[in-house]
Amino acid sequence: MGNTIIIVAMTEDRVIGKNGTIPWHIGEDLRLFKELTLGKPVIMGRKTYESLGRPLSDRRNLVVSRTMDPVPGVEVYENLERALGAAREDGLDVYLIGGESIYREGLRYADTLYISLVKESYPGDTRFPPVDETQWKLSESREYEDFTFTVWKKTRPPGS
Repeated sequence: MGNTIIIVAMTEDRVIGKNGTIPWHIGEDLRLFKELTLGKPVIMGRKTYESLGRPLSDRRNLVVSRTMDPVPGVEVYENLERALGAAREDGLDVYLIGGESIYREGLRYADTLYISLVKESYPGDTRFPPVDETQWKLSESREYEDFTFTVWKKTRPPGS
């Protein structure tokens, strides 16, 4: 079975969005996101899907929503647990790509965090939830011009 990975770009004060969009455009981070998630299942909330406007190409797109109608190229599940169960059938790494409620609930299932820490500060109305740092260990850090990419591994099994 693959890993369950939360992938997020955020500022120092955990801003991830403003008015339903990402308040920055960092091409290098978008390329890294694409490189990491290509060919893998990605799970997102309805608002994140709507902000994208279409399924992400060359990925299995799963959306968590109780109100969204089915869309070609998208699987809709009423909760994160069911979406994870379906995504894990492939045995691949599964990526939780947002938004705030998916991240908050997903922290208990995730065993890896990919965090792009944006160096500039941006105002926002959506934040990444607080993380219990006693449960995570930094395993990798790479510097880029506009962000630092970090990989965190859970020190306790998911769900414990």
